[in-house]
Amino acid sequence: MIAAGLALLAVGAADLVRQFAPRRWVGYLTIAIVLLLLGSVGDALLPMFAALLIGALWVWSMPADRPAPLGFWPAVLLAAISVGAVVWIGPREDAGLIGSVWNLRSPFGDVSFDLAMLALGTAVFLLESGNLVVRAALDGEHTWRPIEVSRAHADATVSTESDPAARAEPDAAASTAAGAEADPVTTDARGDAASGTDATRPDPALPLTAAAAPRDPRAGFKGGRLIGPLERILVLILTLAAAYPILAAMLAAKGIVRFPEISRDGETGARAEYFLVGSLVSWVIGLGGAFLIWWATHS
Repeated sequence: MIAAGLALLAVGAADLVRQFAPRRWVGYLTIAIVLLLLGSVGDALLPMFAALLIGALWVWSMPADRPAPLGFWPAVLLAAISVGAVVWIGPREDAGLIGSVWNLRSPFGDVSFDLAMLALGTAVFLLESGNLVVRAALDGEHTWRPIEVSRAHADATVSTESDPAARAEPDAAASTAAGAEADPVTTDARGDAASGTDATRPDPALPLTAAAAPRDPRAGFKGGRLIGPLERILVLILTLAAAYPILAAMLAAKGIVRFPEISRDGETGARAEYFLVGSLVSWVIGLGGAFLIWWATHS
């Protein structure tokens, strides 16, 4: 149990440092010192060193500024390690030096030091780390590709503007395409009769415009970085409190509030897929944290 708590605390704190700390090395050093103190007073030096290693591997495998190189798998591996540490290892009988003076009570009974570390680590992980896991899942569904296309279009536009000869070719191609669209003989609803290409698909020779470029499904959703952590914390609290009707009403209300943005989806379904994948992954993370704490409480 203490191993899972320290690992989640290391990962969650490292992600908070990456997001908010102006000097990351100071934040990382602070995390290492805090974990060293907790491991020393709690007689958990080996779990503490394992947590530091897991945190370092997490920062490398789950970057905050680009798609994760290993995809969603680091989150799956961390979940397996956390569940295994809670379910199979269980609580300790002796919490070291701090165990002799530790006395924390709650409405549900006494809270041990190991359980408190697990609850703290879970809560910290649900904040910024949960956002990274959701983003990795969305990247796995290729919802980030429109942004990559837009960047490629921007690079092509810059290079075209710097080269007058290259700028003349797209203009000529655009005028040819405009003439073809105006002529009902050469173009019908199925596409270009002469070339056999699909009229709904932009010509690869033409530069991407704002109308032709794929729309980013994330453009209509605002406040996700704040809504996600709050949602996961509420899922955790309501699940542990067995307030299932309130939990169901909250999840349903989110879909109702987001419906106007999803309804603008058109025919692609990208926004609906983005909303469903992101919401389901976020809920699973919150429910997984609640499961860890519930199991530790009843073990």
